Formats: sequence, structure tokens, C-alpha cells
Amino acid sequence: MAAPPSSFTHKLTNAQAQALLAWLREHNYFFSDVPYARFAAEKDKVKVVFYESGKLVVQGKEARDFIEFVLEPEILGQARLGYETVLNPALLQPRFGVDESGKGDFFGPLCVAGVYVNEQVVRAWKDAGIRDSKLVSSDKRVAELAKLIRETPGCVFNAVPIGNEAYNRLYARIGNVNHLLAWGHARVIENLMLQRHRMNPPPVRAISDQFAANEATIARALMSLGRQIQLVQRHRAEADVAVAAASILARDEFVSRLARLGKEYGLELPKGASAQVEAAAREFIARHGAEQLPKVAKMHFRTAQRVQGPPVSQ
Repeated sequence: MAAPPSSFTHKLTNAQAQALLAWLREHNYFFSDVPYARFAAEKDKVKVVFYESGKLVVQGKEARDFIEFVLEPEILGQARLGYETVLNPALLQPRFGVDESGKGDFFGPLCVAGVYVNEQVVRAWKDAGIRDSKLVSSDKRVAELAKLIRETPGCVFNAVPIGNEAYNRLYARIGNVNHLLAWGHARVIENLMLQRHRMNPPPVRAISDQFAANEATIARALMSLGRQIQLVQRHRAEADVAVAAASILARDEFVSRLARLGKEYGLELPKGASAQVEAAAREFIARHGAEQLPKVAKMHFRTAQRVQGPPVSQ
């Protein structure tokens, strides 16, 4: 087998270049002057040169590690095809990615999505801009990418939205967000496994972000079919394109359902858990009554306690 290449070239945006420069300085790289370069730095067995043209060149015996452990996760936020598939053929293997949206939002549901990809799908998305939904510029762009994902031949997907009333019932019974989230991930994996006949070749693993301190949290929640596939949990799992695609579908599902809730109740329901959200919750109660709040909000959030005020003594 041929040795992996020791040189890598990639175009960076100005923001990515600034982030890389800050990282290199923080990690005590030695800087030098290189013609036509905005900056050049080296350390140990890797040299990094960013040219005025916007081209980045990484060279040296440790270029592979630098790409895999620094550039992709820290700067690019995703694995790109080309050099990386030589370094890591697993990027083209058939697999599920699973992710969620709405966990930190007071209003709206919790949405979990899963996506099956194979080599054909991964290559089709090479320049599509599919990445962690938190890095996508707008809800409109999320919707565009979600449409692309759904229409890609060979891609199989599933979404499990947990509406607010169901969410509040589950939380009251389970009492732990991570356990509730684990159930959602397990349900999506099971639903995808039920569609294995549409997947060619069959998936070899399911990849999920490690949102709980104990990796067994999801593993214990897996259902019968889900136990037949390898479960991989990792931090920053959205760097994998399958998980990134799942994050986009989950976000699109969340945004769409939140908008429908707002339309149903005649009130804009903001995302997150900010002062703006609290103000909207107070307005919701003023219009519809506190007893209706569980239909649109996650009631274990402290926001719910604040906007309803202290209980009235009888």
C-alpha cells in the first residue's frame, strides 16, 4: 500500500485563517517569513503555510495528524474528501449519523434525526456545505441543505420529533434530559434499522455525539434491532458528515415545528432560553393562560418557574 501523502492543500476563508493563526500562536509554533505567504509556522515535524491567495499548505511527516486532529475538528469543523479518505477510509463506509435539535430551547419540541450514508452519498455531498447545523448561517440555508439531503439518491433518513406535551410527560417519568435524549437516539436508530432493505451496502456502525458522561446511557436505551449495529459515541461527532446531515435534518424539523406552534398561538416563539424567550413566555401566558404553556414549552426549564411566579397559597 502506498504511503499516505505528506502534503495537503486547502482553501481557507479569512475567518478560518484567523482561527488557525490564533491556534498556532497559542500552541507555540515557530513563525518565519515565506514569500507570498500571510503566515508560515512550523513545529516538530509539520509546517503550515497560508498564502495570500487563500491557499493553505500543510507539509511534513506529522501532516496527517495535524489534518485529522487540528485542522478538521478545530478549524474546518468537518472532514473534507480527498486527502482525508486516504488517511481514513472509514469516511466512505456505510453508516448512520444521529443528532438532535431543541435540547436547549425552552419553546418547541426536541427533534432527533438519523441519516444513512454510503460512499455514493458522501461523494455527492463533497462540495454541498453539509456541516454541523450550528455552523450554518441561517434557517433558510438549513432548509435548503435539508432538502438536498432528503433528495440525495441512496440516502435514507428518519426523524423523531418529541412534541412538548409528550416531552413533558416523558421528562416527568424519566427525570433526566440525557436519558430522554438517549431514548430518542435509540428510537431513530431502530427506525433506520427497519429500513435496512433500502440501504446498499448495509450500515457498519451508528455514530452519535457523546452528550452523556456515561457512554452506556445510549447503549442501554437501544432496542432490539439497534443492538445489532456498532454504536460509536464521540465528542464533536458533527465533524462526521453523516452526523452533520442528521443535525441539519433535526434542526430543520425543530425550526419548522416551532414556526407552526407560533402560528397556531399567534405569537412568535423565539429560540433558545434568553430574556427574549422569557418575555415571550410571559406574553404567551397573558394571552392563553399558564395552563396552556406545557403545549409549547419544556416545563423543567427554570424559565417556566420564573414566568409563572411563586405558587399562590390557598
